[in-house]
Order: sequence, then C-alpha cells, then structure tokens
Amino acid sequence: MDADPRWLNDEEMRAWMGYRRLRLLLDAQTARDLQHDSGLSVADYDVLSTLSEASDNRGRLTRLAARMQWSKSRLSRHITRMEQRGLVTREECATDGRGATVVLTEHGLRTLREAAPHHVESVRRHFVDRLTPDQLAAFAAVAETVLAHLSDPQDP
Repeated sequence: MDADPRWLNDEEMRAWMGYRRLRLLLDAQTARDLQHDSGLSVADYDVLSTLSEASDNRGRLTRLAARMQWSKSRLSRHITRMEQRGLVTREECATDGRGATVVLTEHGLRTLREAAPHHVESVRRHFVDRLTPDQLAAFAAVAETVLAHLSDPQDP
C-alpha cells in the first residue's frame, strides 16, 4: 500500500456514501416488505429462489453458502429452520457422502410462487420505478463492472 492514501474527493465520497446508504435502506425496506407480505426472510427467499432456478429444484449446501456469502454452518442452521417449516428437505449427496443437498419441497415452491409477485412489486416500487431507463442502464453497467472485479480472485 502507498504511504499516502488516495483520499476520496467530494464527488467520490458522495457516490460512496450514497451507495452505502442506498444499499442499507433499500435492503431494509425490501426485507420488511418481504416479511410482511409473505412471512419470508431475505435468506429464505434467496434459498428458495436459488433452488427453484435449478432444473431439479435442488442444490448443494456448499454452493448455496458460497452464493449467499455465508459459512456452511450458518446456512446449515438456517436450512434446519426452513426444514421445520416444510420449505425444504435435506438429502445426502449421492456423489459425496460428506455433503448435503438441499431440495425445494412443493410447499416451498408454492410459498415462493406466492411471495414472488409481492417481492418484485417491492423492488419496482422502491428501486426500478424510481429510475429513468438511462439511470437504470447506468446502474446496471456500474454493478456489472464492480462485480466483475470482485468476482476475479486475481484482481487485488
């Protein structure tokens, strides 16, 4: 690291602080809406929607944990709570006896299908519909640029 930090100028600080505040408030609002409308947490919704995207409605616990940026043990405890509610089941992995596969139940799929329209309306109301098409395109481009950097382990 350089001896002299490259401090953020006013415009850079405005962008950084705006992003941080936007993420905090937007995440909190959509989480409140999701809980109110469907009784699901954001983590529940992320697990259910990820599993529903798989052709067989199942996924490895380790892959789900990596996607959510959670430890395997934290997600395992959460999956146990979801199992108790009948949203998912857990099976031993056929190819790796040490691993677990999480399977979306019919009840879980039904719950997701009922929650999704409300959730997308919340996302529209609090984010998408607040931006012009040009702003939305710029936001998507910014997100893709930063995510490409963060996804590349070779890029410090």
